[in-house]
Amino acid sequence: MGRAGMGKRIMAVAAVLAVAAACGGTGEPAAAPPPSSSAHSGHQQGPLTTAPLRAGESFTTLKMPQPYTPVAPGGGTDEYRCFLVDPHITTTSYLTGSQFLPQNADIVHHAIFFRIAPDAVGEARALDQKTPGEGWQCFGDSGVTGDAWVAHWAPGANEVLLGEHLGYEMPPGSQLVMQVHYNLLATGGKSGQTDQSSIRLRLAGQSAAMQKLETFQLGAPIELPCTAQESGPLCDRAAAVKDVGRRFGAEVGGTADGLAQQCSGGRPVPGNVQHCDYPMPGEATVYAAAGHMHLLGRSIKIELNPGTAGARTLLDIPQYNFDDQALRPLPAPVRLTRDDVLRVTCTHDAGLRKLLPQLRQLPPRYVVWGDGTADEMCLGLLIGSLS
Repeated sequence: MGRAGMGKRIMAVAAVLAVAAACGGTGEPAAAPPPSSSAHSGHQQGPLTTAPLRAGESFTTLKMPQPYTPVAPGGGTDEYRCFLVDPHITTTSYLTGSQFLPQNADIVHHAIFFRIAPDAVGEARALDQKTPGEGWQCFGDSGVTGDAWVAHWAPGANEVLLGEHLGYEMPPGSQLVMQVHYNLLATGGKSGQTDQSSIRLRLAGQSAAMQKLETFQLGAPIELPCTAQESGPLCDRAAAVKDVGRRFGAEVGGTADGLAQQCSGGRPVPGNVQHCDYPMPGEATVYAAAGHMHLLGRSIKIELNPGTAGARTLLDIPQYNFDDQALRPLPAPVRLTRDDVLRVTCTHDAGLRKLLPQLRQLPPRYVVWGDGTADEMCLGLLIGSLS
């Protein structure tokens, strides 16, 4: 994802857990599609449903300015493209829900929406204007100073509807960057199809009772060797890391080593299961959780204070389904205090590579963190408010 292209943002989490702003809410998760041997051969998107407006809310729909034809750079099969869209906010408002509407789900892998502060809109416009065609390429984050993650979509998500008095602040004059991850594995990286996706925002006015939400991002390393039956030049870790950098740039290419430094003392530990611990720098309340991996993901878990008498599990997906990545509301809000420890753990399986039509055609590789669908991520998301 995300950042899904999450390189820079995950590294910031190591210093301050809540550096990025909100990514979703407490809407009910979509029902998981039935297991299938063809899982991940294409996105499964069920019928979209929308809840009625609540008191004080209104809908605003934003659409990409023009249809876009993605072009994967660096000999890869993925492009991240950013588009500036204007919700025309004139008074302080709160984003209380969202529903992404992928126009071409065959090539849209996921989408993230970043709030751009009024004083940074000019920077975003300059990026757009200096780049040929619609929008600009944006592996990692939006490329705009001070951007804040306020919504996202991944397969299986429907409308995100936040609980009462929960929302993401939208100051007057703020705009959004729509970052879309286009995956062209089905066409071998060749361009051709277009997309003109949109999002329906649910906005409410300012209220003293409103809780300002944040997104806490917890990343763990990916150090997944080739299977014993596989071989090839990219089965070497150094070569695989270099290849990620070639396709997505130095920032994303450095994420694998950065996570190893943060999570395992700088020493990569090859294996199917990886985790990382994050001490809380302050107080927060968590309302919902989600996990993001790619096609080789088997399971993901987020734990609070693991190994202690007060340990709690905030998210547990023992059978990860790429087509069911909706946010999971917690049964009740969970209070986090300073020096609590959050742990994200992911299990990946390189053996899935030979079973999935999208990956069988690609050379085997030592899999590390990368922005492409054929790469991997281990990203836990917690949605909450600070203090």
